[in-house]
Amino acid sequence: MKKQECVAMLLAGGQGSRLGGLTRNRAKPAVSFCGKYRIIDFTLSNCTNSNINTVGVLIQYKPFLLNSYIGLGSAWDFDNPFGGVHILPPFLGEAEGSWYNGTANAVYQNYEFIDFYDPDYVIILSGDHVYRMDYTQMLKFHKEKNSEITIATIQVPWEEASRFGILSVDGDARITRFTEKPTQPESDLASMGVYIFNWSTLKQALIDDAEDYGSQNDFGKNIIPHQLKQEKRVYAYKFEGYWRDVGTIESYYHANMESLREGHFLNIFDPKFRIFSNEDILPPHFVGSSAKIESSLICNGCVVHGKVNNSILGPGVYVGEGVQINDSILLPYVKVHDGSVILNSIVGENAEIMSHCIIGAEGRVAPDQEGITVIEDHHIVTEGSVIEAGTNAYRAR
Repeated sequence: MKKQECVAMLLAGGQGSRLGGLTRNRAKPAVSFCGKYRIIDFTLSNCTNSNINTVGVLIQYKPFLLNSYIGLGSAWDFDNPFGGVHILPPFLGEAEGSWYNGTANAVYQNYEFIDFYDPDYVIILSGDHVYRMDYTQMLKFHKEKNSEITIATIQVPWEEASRFGILSVDGDARITRFTEKPTQPESDLASMGVYIFNWSTLKQALIDDAEDYGSQNDFGKNIIPHQLKQEKRVYAYKFEGYWRDVGTIESYYHANMESLREGHFLNIFDPKFRIFSNEDILPPHFVGSSAKIESSLICNGCVVHGKVNNSILGPGVYVGEGVQINDSILLPYVKVHDGSVILNSIVGENAEIMSHCIIGAEGRVAPDQEGITVIEDHHIVTEGSVIEAGTNAYRAR
């Protein structure tokens, strides 16, 4: 074992029920994003680009696909003998065992893993956010402030503030108040769910929280407010880059589509801060003589004969003759057969749209989820079907 200055604990266990059919077969961090990536790629790549080489991934919902995707962590350069990436599911101990009961409880159940590396600091991360962040800058801030806990923050629109942990700070960036998802927010400064703790502080906080039977064992609801009451030195690190919580159909769709803007802050093309992925090895994409593609991301293995506009085609997607795809996201290995139309939609992995279908057709006056249509993974839409805008189409069980 080699002592590490900082160990990362990545919370990847959420069911992600608000993503509907996109997470019925996989954990939210394993959902495809921006064509060739999975959502978890962004957090793992942030660790790699920040020289954090020891990561514990805490997962309990639909673990198989995420486990197989991460593997030994070679794609993110984690296959080293002094740290690496480790999948940490719930386990049965000598006395008892249980599922993870909240974010803090998940870390508490694995404190022996952290102790093994004897770190000075622990960074708590979420596997369901999309952003590029150099954690070394946040750790530098943490040290400069002689902080015990540092929370990464970002300003959000006032109308969305009630969705987040909202905090208030004094003139030195020290946090004076923290409220998880307040009904009447006092500020627009939101927690990103990224925390740096001194390990000694975190360990005691987890033990205290585990002994509090009234606690929900959650960092935002319990750990942070309790540490503030104890007058611990808790500071806010203000992040000014791109960050998105992609926990709903609407936020997932818009974050994907934002990546199509030239010069966008996410900038997946930046060679100085690469986003790594464990994408399948596929042949180059092929664009047929009848194809027309505008303002779109087309991944390896795609075959395109139709028209694609302002859309994202994941790896291995097939688009037949006479097909029209506008403002849509097709996840890996989708097949769209001749003459079909897809508008303002998300089509799940391995789904198949047979010939002459319309997905996202105008219908109801006020469609759900901003009119975004979602087709579940592996769903086969029969020939000539018309699916109205805002529909969630699930396959039969």
